[in-house]
Amino acid sequence: QAQLVESGGGLVQPGGSLRLSCAPSGTIFSPYDMGWYRQAPGKQRELVADVTSNERTERVVYAESVKGRFTISRDSAKNTVYLQMNSLKPEDTAVYYCRARGEEYDYWGQGTQVTVSS
Repeated sequence: QAQLVESGGGLVQPGGSLRLSCAPSGTIFSPYDMGWYRQAPGKQRELVADVTSNERTERVVYAESVKGRFTISRDSAKNTVYLQMNSLKPEDTAVYYCRARGEEYDYWGQGTQVTVSS
């Protein structure tokens, strides 16, 4: 079974930037949906950004709290998804998970910690 591997997390000061990457460790058929979620201590996992694609269209959704600061992008040839995070705030601190969904699968990564603190 394929797995998703996230990278790029770490400690950053408020106002800083990080870029997360997520790639499959094995072969997966083209997912129709790839996205990023996060879970802060004591809180439920929430959607951060999501991109849904087919042959004709692409739809991107962002959580209100990250609009204008985060950008999701996808490399369909590599089944890889990225999350560029700018102007980070302490409230962005969480474990970030990527997700890939296809017709017959729904994969999650193990998560990468993002800590925003001075």
